[in-house]
Amino acid sequence: MAKVRFTETALRDAHQSLLATRMRTRDMIPIAEEMDKVGYFSVEAWGGATFDTCIRYLNEDPWERLRQLKSEFNKTPIQMLLRGQNLVGYKHYPDDIVEKFVEKSYENGVDIFRVFDALNDIRNMEKAIKVAKDQGAHVQGTISYTISPVHTLEDFVDLAKNLEALDCDSVAIKDMAGLITPTAAYDLVSALKEETDLLVDLHCHCTSGMTPISYYAACQAGVDILDTAISPLAWGTSQPPTESMVAALQGTEFDTGLDLKLLAHIKKYFEDIKEKYSGILDPISESIDADVLLYQIPGGMLSNLISQLKEQNALDRYNDVLDEMPRVRKDMGYPPLVTPTSQIVGIQSVMNVLGGERYKTVSNEVKEYMKGMYGKPPAPVDEKIAGKIIGDEEVITCRPADLLEPEFDKFKAEGEEKGFVKSDEDALTYAMYPPIAPKFLKGEAEEEELKPARAFGEDEGIGIPTQYNVEVDGDVFEVKIMPTGFMEIEETANGTFKPVEGGVTSSMQGMVIKLNVNVGDKVTAGSTICVIEAMKMENDIQSEVDGVVEEIFVEPGDAVSAGDTLMVIK
Repeated sequence: MAKVRFTETALRDAHQSLLATRMRTRDMIPIAEEMDKVGYFSVEAWGGATFDTCIRYLNEDPWERLRQLKSEFNKTPIQMLLRGQNLVGYKHYPDDIVEKFVEKSYENGVDIFRVFDALNDIRNMEKAIKVAKDQGAHVQGTISYTISPVHTLEDFVDLAKNLEALDCDSVAIKDMAGLITPTAAYDLVSALKEETDLLVDLHCHCTSGMTPISYYAACQAGVDILDTAISPLAWGTSQPPTESMVAALQGTEFDTGLDLKLLAHIKKYFEDIKEKYSGILDPISESIDADVLLYQIPGGMLSNLISQLKEQNALDRYNDVLDEMPRVRKDMGYPPLVTPTSQIVGIQSVMNVLGGERYKTVSNEVKEYMKGMYGKPPAPVDEKIAGKIIGDEEVITCRPADLLEPEFDKFKAEGEEKGFVKSDEDALTYAMYPPIAPKFLKGEAEEEELKPARAFGEDEGIGIPTQYNVEVDGDVFEVKIMPTGFMEIEETANGTFKPVEGGVTSSMQGMVIKLNVNVGDKVTAGSTICVIEAMKMENDIQSEVDGVVEEIFVEPGDAVSAGDTLMVIK
């Protein structure tokens, strides 16, 4: 039995899971040289949600982060998480963009590509795997691990065999919600070691609390690599602590040989980092929550779900959303809950709860999913629900990317013409995030401020009161504060005021990314009048009436809050 190797996740998954992916590059670089001395199998430092967050919130170039890290890690391979045909976005991209992105990622510093598909549809992994292998990179094919009435050990082993046939160097068991039991870990690792010649990596989150035991069971079954996080960024929805696992395996046949004193120095650094970002750290993300065995939400999704509900001023509906998730997942054919399906299921659950009626509002991503555009679901979707969402639209059976036209040259030319694309890397950033990349690439984005740590006992779940009793000269008036925005009012005959009829309001906080109508246009009830991006999903806003667009108060790029009036249709 060979010693077990570790992949350190502090620079990617750990802060994605606990700190909503907000760690800045300037907080990574000072400790990178020390981390390089440890002797890790790899350091996961790129991919996942880091790309999106860099340009959306941090005003950082993710490519520059990769180059800076590469200059510090001279011995330790840098690993990235790649969502197959989705790359680091939330939809499938054409093959030419996948090819260019993988080539540029390797060129800028990625040594190991962990490639997965949310539905375990290998057709969605093939292109990225082939291109990465052509570069000479180490490719780790991935099993998105989940439990459901339709997932079996045999299916997971078959997937691994198919990944081996594609010339992958290793296989990762990606247990994003911390669901794998010690017995299941032992059985799956044993089967993979028996049936394939691949190195086996076990990647788990600690949400359920049993992950360190599952890790030890995996060691007994012959696992080669375990994913861990330095202790200040461990536990909860993150990975087991690196130091604890090193100590647990010392003196056994699985001894890692890593130096606890060196790790203690790195730990001290990350204690300060955790304190710096403590305003983002949510106690729910850091906790053990065995309920995950029921609702199966992965680590990164849980911390993001909390922040998204806060954005919508609806944290009080958190438990209702958790209850709704397994129902939506069943409706959609039991997809493993990992990006982007975790977002698709999660945001639809939020909409079902906040909208008051299931599937009354449906994101464009859910429509695409139901049409087969994300791949083949593990089980058939609920036909009645699908009918409500897409009617009698055709469901595809081919590899989704086969339907996509090449786009890289178009985005590059367009971005160069507009003056904000200066390199292939810029063009890729634009191609993957057309609504938000231009602002960043033009240098107009601003880094969001780090929130201060919450004071003891402070409850963020309590919003500002909206109803008051106001006393004026002894008379008490009940006053209700209406949401601000572009609410237009008109004077009635008796001198009072009322809101203008026909005002279309936003049901969510987000950003307007597209207007489908102009002033003067005739619209019909049910037609899409604009698109709002909320919680990384695109949502069509539809007219509820037949009428004419009289006024429009927003334009693409505008941020809107729930209740803001977008336009008037009469």
